[in-house]
Amino acid sequence: MSSVTGKQSRFKRLTNRYRLVIMNDHTYEEVVTFKLTRLSVYVVSCFVFVMLVGLTTALIIFTPMKYYIPGYGSQSERKELARLKLKADELEKQMHYREAYWENVKNILQGKTALSLDTTSISIPDMEQTPD
Repeated sequence: MSSVTGKQSRFKRLTNRYRLVIMNDHTYEEVVTFKLTRLSVYVVSCFVFVMLVGLTTALIIFTPMKYYIPGYGSQSERKELARLKLKADELEKQMHYREAYWENVKNILQGKTALSLDTTSISIPDMEQTPD
């Protein structure tokens, strides 16, 4: 029974109405009056907090401010990384072409049939897969 009255009293405290009056200090004239409850203050403060966090996150993500985050890197570093990745991929392709070429030379010297050196048909194994 006491838990029911405790919940009602908490809810009643949240919904009690209060008046916030802003007055002129010299004339004591009421400038603005607000009727508030604790619940409405909690809701508004939570909404404002979520909006501020969202706006701050959007400001960091969609502007160049993200480059000031430690560990994010600069735009020139990202361009250099992309260029080096393309170069590494090209070198890997060349390595596989040469391996196919030397395999073909080895087969010819052993008297076996030569492989086709069609560069479009050479399959490059996925480097992320580990042999079992």
